[in-house]
Amino acid sequence: MTLDTITNAPTTDAKINATNVNVFYDETQALHDVSVAIPDRMVTAFIGPSGCGKSTFLRCINRMNDTIPICRVSGDITLDGQDIYAPHVDPVQLRAQVGMVFQKPNPFPKSIYDNVAYGPKIHGMAQNRQELDDIVEQALQRAALWDEVKDRLHTSGTGLSGGQQQRLCIARAIATRPETLLMDEPCSALDPIATAQIEELIQDLSSRFSVIIVTHSMQQAARVSQRTAFFHLGHLVEFGKTDDIFTRPSDDRTEAYITGRIG
Repeated sequence: MTLDTITNAPTTDAKINATNVNVFYDETQALHDVSVAIPDRMVTAFIGPSGCGKSTFLRCINRMNDTIPICRVSGDITLDGQDIYAPHVDPVQLRAQVGMVFQKPNPFPKSIYDNVAYGPKIHGMAQNRQELDDIVEQALQRAALWDEVKDRLHTSGTGLSGGQQQRLCIARAIATRPETLLMDEPCSALDPIATAQIEELIQDLSSRFSVIIVTHSMQQAARVSQRTAFFHLGHLVEFGKTDDIFTRPSDDRTEAYITGRIG
């Protein structure tokens, strides 16, 4: 069952709309009444101290928290106005529409080609080998990796450099043609040159996708995002234009974090 079949969900101009989202791990509450409307074709950054709930909320958007037995999520999250937690929504299909890139590059122990082709294969996106070849090439092109790997597509993805591996993981995530791309601290394991390449890629991808990035680096959030959400102690404290959050925050806690008084 795909999201296209969901009906009777509230409509919204936002790509993703969250209303009163709470997350519990057993009896411990990790998120408290988070409500936010995330725009399409922009980069939205989630910032805040370690353990503040930003990655927990990110994982709600593609239901990765479903894989944690003790985790319970309440509230509403919609994608294009459609309830992603409706009982008939298949999380596997959802994750094809909401791709995710993790903190540490994690290519499969397969060839570069097979890493990118994996998702399109299991979702039946190609009718023949030529169509699959085209999907793989397009994804690698969009991930700014094609020119570096086109002559060695059948060598192992684990043999690439760290920055190349992360771009391969991005290619793998976008090969299923998602509408939204989630990135959980995608540069934290990379050197400055590779980080700059990923940041440039994020800007390019935002012309096609809604991109949401969790980052511990306020400088990175300021460089790549148009909207920023500040989380603290499981609460969404403030959300708005990135320039406003960093230069004219409306909450004292945001100002304290940005100026280094809390963190």
